[in-house]
Amino acid sequence: MPFLQAAGQKQRRSTGPKIRPGRKRKATRPNRRRLSASRRGRRRATTPGSDLSQLREHLSRQLPRRGLPLIAEKKSARWSPRLLVFGAILFTLDASATLGERFAAAYDAITAMFPSRRRPGKDPQGFLRALRRHSAELLEIVKRRLRRRVRVAAGRGHWRVEDQLAFGVDGSRVECPRTAANEKAMGCAGRDKTAPQLFVTTLFHLGTGLIWDFCRDIGTASERSHLLAMLDKLPKEALLLADAGFNGYDFMNQVLASGRHLLIRAGSNVRLLRKLGWYCREKADIVYLWPSRVQKKQGCAPLMLRLITLRDGRNNAIHLLSDLLETKELSDAQASRLYRLRWGVEVLYRSLKQTLGKRKMVCRSPAHAGVELDWAMTSLWGLSLLTVEELADSPPTQLSISKALRPVRRVIRSAPLRHDKGLTLARQLALAVRDTYSRKSAKRSRNPVSKKKDPQPQAPLARMASKAEKTRAQALLQRNTS
Repeated sequence: MPFLQAAGQKQRRSTGPKIRPGRKRKATRPNRRRLSASRRGRRRATTPGSDLSQLREHLSRQLPRRGLPLIAEKKSARWSPRLLVFGAILFTLDASATLGERFAAAYDAITAMFPSRRRPGKDPQGFLRALRRHSAELLEIVKRRLRRRVRVAAGRGHWRVEDQLAFGVDGSRVECPRTAANEKAMGCAGRDKTAPQLFVTTLFHLGTGLIWDFCRDIGTASERSHLLAMLDKLPKEALLLADAGFNGYDFMNQVLASGRHLLIRAGSNVRLLRKLGWYCREKADIVYLWPSRVQKKQGCAPLMLRLITLRDGRNNAIHLLSDLLETKELSDAQASRLYRLRWGVEVLYRSLKQTLGKRKMVCRSPAHAGVELDWAMTSLWGLSLLTVEELADSPPTQLSISKALRPVRRVIRSAPLRHDKGLTLARQLALAVRDTYSRKSAKRSRNPVSKKKDPQPQAPLARMASKAEKTRAQALLQRNTS
């Protein structure tokens, strides 16, 4: 019988609770949701020397110690200023395709970086609303800090190029989702049936290739107005290098009046004068920009410029205008080398759109899309500066954004770095340089895509000044000297 015990077998003593006959035992299970959350927090909390702690230290080095508190003034606020900045940078650096996945990765990294702080809000829309309210103020604080770090990273060896404090400027468009709100707010900036677009104009330092400042607006904005808005951020006596889209008497006059210098490409839409008699030592390369509408205004003097003609690798003529009239200040060879470095802004936009994957924003409202682009540019700026500071044996212009972005994205996603060779995050950033091999074949695809080829700018039209124009110039010169 089952209740009888076999001979020689010891009786087992029950240690569990006694169950009354007729009642089932209720299983006691722990609160899995609460337990898993606590365990997950302990498991992902940063420890000294971990990858997340290194990333936190690197990002904190790019941010000011004061002005971005970690604790919000309002107790009800879930996002403090420093957590907002960290969240915006991690959100834009992540490679996920959707907004929710990017925010989830940034949220997990932030809670692991700051385990002892109050956890921020879990709603991505709440995060974007908080970021939109404080974005302008936070951007100004972060930009000011990053500009100081660029000055320190440049040092004495890369701050000046060809004895010039040179900066490049250019603009580019970024697409946004085709929503009704975006189409109403942004309109159509290009051809018919194009997606809504944002326009960003970037100032960058030629010696290091790092961003100096940027300005963002809708796709129909003017890059010249953007540059004038950022003009006070440039150091005095800076030399601005720009393409043919930055011409115009009013624009060039404001830049020169601020104490900065210009080196701008000119096309056939520019009308110049020769032998006006304004400059005492007129030479063959001295020209004047003095449109007829400006001549009618009293007190508007002509702009004295120097026309520099260069040749590129395809033997195409490149015509540049500069206010540095003497070759001692800027020779033709120096102008050629400087203008070639302006191509760095195209590499910068390629890194933004292709490497970071910001060819199209993911936010569906115009305000949030603009904020997303602002912090994407800030993240690219900070990542580039962070890598340049780690480079020891290579010049800053050899920076590789793709190689610097891989370990950072693995840390954000909590994937372990490759420690088999002892490569920490700082060491991987130090090795993020471009390949040094020489290409032996043409960099062309077997099936090239037909791209739009803009015609080369033609030579500016320079004619001899008329007798009436010389008379007006002499009268204005006498009035200014008297």
